[in-house]
Amino acid sequence: MRATASLLLICLLFSCKNKSGKSTQKDNTSTEINDGIVQKSNDSLIYPEEKHFKSIRQITFGGDNAEAYWSFDDKQLVFQSNNKGWDMECDQMFLMNVSENFKDSKPPMISTGNGRTTCAYFLPDNKHFVYGSTHLEDKNCPEVPLRKNGAYVWPVYDSFDIFVADLEGNITQQLTHEKGYDAEATVSPKGDKIVFTSTRSGDLELYTMNLDGSEVLQITDELGYDGGAFFSPDGTKLIFRASRPKTPEAIKKYKDLLAEGLVEPTEMELFVCNADGSDLRQLTNLGNANWCPFFLPSGDKVLFSSNFEAERGFPFNLYLIDLDGKNLERVTHGETFDAFPVFSNDGKHLAFSSNRNNGGGRDTNLFIAEWEN
Repeated sequence: MRATASLLLICLLFSCKNKSGKSTQKDNTSTEINDGIVQKSNDSLIYPEEKHFKSIRQITFGGDNAEAYWSFDDKQLVFQSNNKGWDMECDQMFLMNVSENFKDSKPPMISTGNGRTTCAYFLPDNKHFVYGSTHLEDKNCPEVPLRKNGAYVWPVYDSFDIFVADLEGNITQQLTHEKGYDAEATVSPKGDKIVFTSTRSGDLELYTMNLDGSEVLQITDELGYDGGAFFSPDGTKLIFRASRPKTPEAIKKYKDLLAEGLVEPTEMELFVCNADGSDLRQLTNLGNANWCPFFLPSGDKVLFSSNFEAERGFPFNLYLIDLDGKNLERVTHGETFDAFPVFSNDGKHLAFSSNRNNGGGRDTNLFIAEWEN
């Protein structure tokens, strides 16, 4: 599950403020509009070491906001938020035009407003999107268990199913009907397949299906939480993060938690395979939590979030790595949290979530950066 509610707990547990000698942000000077993105010659939101960001723009200004995914024509994004200033009790889905920000306004909600939602993704027609929701079981927000025996956990609600909706929020189709957790759906850039995570086998495995829910194919089958999968730009590969409990104690702990609808996402590595599940291999062996991977438009590198350099669980920063596991490069240089990186389809811009510029608080906001290789 890639839920923004979890981000608040991360901030509560591990947040730290900038100290002298740490990265400071650039001074802000002139701005201009180019293709709907605000450009800044010296951007107050960019740390000096962040050479891949030519400019950056803040989109949201409160609450937990994450998983902003581009329409196929790069004109809009859909994202999830629990912003209490928008009267949200838990994550719901919102729609925005690329040029917008929501400092003084609220975007249109395009989920039902009932239950909890996660992981929305545009379909190729740019008029519909898929997302996970618990609303069929209960219109109320499900409880969020944040700790289990002192450990940080994610809930994996068995009430999640995957739906198709139009941009007015009308559900047009239910894609999954199996008992258990079905969520984390993303769509191939080729526009022909959806990859998602499901517990229908008894474990959290990856599956693919056609856009109409037909021809479901199981992709992974090894014990552990396989999730957060994305297709490569040409649709031939999948990148995802997974836990792999190996010792008897770790296996028992994983199974016991899963039986309660929980996972402990503190040890995850990146894996890559062909879109049919063949040629599966581990990409990282860094330790701690490596997650939110997304292919660069070139298809030969992956951008992901990790806390492998952290001593106390924080910070999370963005890193680049080649598909052969070489040339690891740190991209962001914050002291708190940068995650959920997603490139526009034309490769010019990067949407991501960050704790930067939140006044030392706990809000996680959306940003759009102009990308430089």
